[in-house]
Amino acid sequence: RGQFQTVHGTVQTPAFMNVGTSAAIKGGISSYDLKDLKCQVELCNTYHLHLRPGDEKIKALGGLHKFMGWEGPILTDSGGFQVFSLAQLRTISELGVRFQSHIDGRRIFMGPEESMRIQSNLASTIAMAFDECIENPSTRGSIDRTVRWLRRCRAEMTRLNSLPDTINPHQMLFGINQGSTFDDLRIEHMKQIAEIECDGYAIGGLAVGEPAEVMYHIIEQVEPFMPKDKPRYLMGVGTPVNIIEAVYRGVDLF
Repeated sequence: RGQFQTVHGTVQTPAFMNVGTSAAIKGGISSYDLKDLKCQVELCNTYHLHLRPGDEKIKALGGLHKFMGWEGPILTDSGGFQVFSLAQLRTISELGVRFQSHIDGRRIFMGPEESMRIQSNLASTIAMAFDECIENPSTRGSIDRTVRWLRRCRAEMTRLNSLPDTINPHQMLFGINQGSTFDDLRIEHMKQIAEIECDGYAIGGLAVGEPAEVMYHIIEQVEPFMPKDKPRYLMGVGTPVNIIEAVYRGVDLF
C-alpha cells in the first residue's frame, strides 16, 4: 500500500474517492457521515460548481472545505469532460473551449488558465489539468494539444499558488494521459506528460464504452511509463471488479 501526503491529510492508497459532484454526495449522506464512514477523499466537479453556485461565491465563503463542512482532501476535476459531454454548441480552439451552459444557455469560455483559476477559487487539495476530451478514436493532434494545455495549467497554478489571497497555496496538480485505445499514442503521451512536473498522473478517456479487457490492456501499456513515486488515478472508474483489476495493474485512486 502507499501513502499520499497532502496539506489536508494523508491518503492510504489504493483509495476510492467518493463523488460529490456539486459539493454533496447524492442520496443524503452528509460530509459528517462520510467522515464516520472513513471516506479519505471527496471528488467535486469544477464545471458544475462554476455554473452553480459559482466559484467566486465559494471562495468568498472560504473555499470548498468550509462550504462542504469537510476537512479531508478534495479532488476537483477540471471541467473538461463536462464541457465536452454536457455543453451545447461548443467550439474548440488552441485557447480553450467556448460553450453554452446546459443550465441556462449562457455563453462561457474555459481554457487551461480559466480551469486553474476556478479550481484555485474552490481551493481543492488536488486540481486536475484541463485536457481535450475527444470521442474515440483519438487523434495525434488531440494528445499534442493536451500536452500544451498541461504546460499552461502548470504555469498558471504555480502563479496562483504564489498569490497572497490564494486560500490553498499548496494546491496540487495532476496531469492526464489520453490517446484513446491506441497503445502508441498512450505511451507517447505518457512519456511527454511525465516530463512536466505534476503531483500525480491520471489515465483518462477510458470507461467510456470500450470492453473492460481493452481498458485493462491500456493500463498495462501506460503503467510502466508513469512515475513510480507519484499516485496514479484511473478516471471514471469505480466498480468493485474494475478497482481490483486496476489495483493489480498499479493504480492508486478511483
